[in-house]
Amino acid sequence: MTDAPATSAKAMQQVDPDQVRPLTPIVPPTAVDGQALMFVIAIMAFLACLTLGAVTLVDQSARGWQSQVSREATIQIRPVEGVDLDAVMADAADIAATWPGVRSVEVIDEQTAARLLEPWLGTGLDLSELPVPRLIVVTIDETRPPDFTAMRAALTETVPGASLDDHRGWIDRLVAMARATTLIGFSVLALVLAAMALTVVFATRGAMSSNQHIIEVLYFVGAEPGFIAGQFQRHFVITGLKGAAIGGALAMLVFLVSGWWASRNLATPEADQAIALFGSFAIGPIGYAGSLIIVLAIAGLTGLISRLTVIRSLHRLNMRDGDAL
Repeated sequence: MTDAPATSAKAMQQVDPDQVRPLTPIVPPTAVDGQALMFVIAIMAFLACLTLGAVTLVDQSARGWQSQVSREATIQIRPVEGVDLDAVMADAADIAATWPGVRSVEVIDEQTAARLLEPWLGTGLDLSELPVPRLIVVTIDETRPPDFTAMRAALTETVPGASLDDHRGWIDRLVAMARATTLIGFSVLALVLAAMALTVVFATRGAMSSNQHIIEVLYFVGAEPGFIAGQFQRHFVITGLKGAAIGGALAMLVFLVSGWWASRNLATPEADQAIALFGSFAIGPIGYAGSLIIVLAIAGLTGLISRLTVIRSLHRLNMRDGDAL
């Protein structure tokens, strides 16, 4: 009888470490639902980064439009029967050039005007056969702008068919459009993140349901809720980071390809109009930094939501067992 403990100890010392069954995590990292969740998070991250990039493009374009419009005014000369249009345009340019607060005056010739109208009216235009107004671009001093009311009155009285547009109405519309677009973009971003959060909640509950017996055993033998929640949090953080990285990389690739396309098609009317609306499709450092922040935020949010879901479920389990007692 005295040799039994010695024999047991000797047998335990002879156990091959390779034959010891390794500890398995509560949430298997290669679970099928975990892979599906990663792809769902990738789609959500792609949409979120795409929305943020689009908002950045519109905001940058609106700022560029606003800056350009605020630096310029336009004189329109409508064709009048019996009046030499070229002479009238020269008179209007001379009047505007001598006005205080005007830096330069540029007369838009027929070829440039025809090229501007190509996307709508096609090529080979003869503006002399169409009642199209001719334009004069006036560059103004932003620090000391001219008196537009007096300039408009002088041009109207002196030059037949002339009118001055100081673009103030366009500036107000641009500001309102940029604000509305930004609000819509962030609303879409919030909806995407909310949908992702609900997906993580259901995925966490599904993982807990499939491992309910293990969780209950750990909980009733004294495992802290924070320990159990940490196991789920670690798993979902890794899953969220992988999915968000895939989605963010795809969104950045879309903007890189769009920028490359814009740079390769600068001479076409379609590209000119697209660049006029959205710039060079380059979201810049701010856009890429924002996409990186979204990727990290999605990974952290995924882990946090999973942790809170587990702790809340364990709290309900504790209350249920307390009521049963």
